[in-house]
Amino acid sequence: MGHTVYLVGARAAGKTTFGGALARQLGCNYVDTDIHLRETTGETVADIVAREGWDGFRKRESAVLRAVTAPGTVIATGGGMVLAEENRRFMRENGIVLYLSAPAEVLASRLQANPTPHNAPHLPGNPLRKRWPKCSPPANLSIVKPPRTSSMPPPRPKNSWPKLWQS
Repeated sequence: MGHTVYLVGARAAGKTTFGGALARQLGCNYVDTDIHLRETTGETVADIVAREGWDGFRKRESAVLRAVTAPGTVIATGGGMVLAEENRRFMRENGIVLYLSAPAEVLASRLQANPTPHNAPHLPGNPLRKRWPKCSPPANLSIVKPPRTSSMPPPRPKNSWPKLWQS
């Protein structure tokens, strides 16, 4: 049946794009936790944060993580999923964690090129420094994503994917 694969990384690291491609290639299910939350509640991340604050949103996000976890599923997590130790532990105990990263200037460029105002509001301070030291150690594999241009094809999961899926 296969493992559960969790994709973690900063906003705009490519979790949604890579996750969909990986799931198609492996012939398994795919879930994006932010999209799942929006589809099941009818509210955007921004709506939930405005009404319940970040703590309320994080509780909902953690519940979604547990609800969608299933063997043979690739799960693209929200950028802040790794903030809660219980989420990091849950992912390590229940699947394979892949950390997608890109240089900060690439992330900023991607966010500028494809803004998503209906998703998460801008975070105060420097969220990269706060989050990613927590994320990298629990990952089974880190994938550094190079900058993409229209002339550069998207990354091919087949070339990046280790034999972890069959183990």
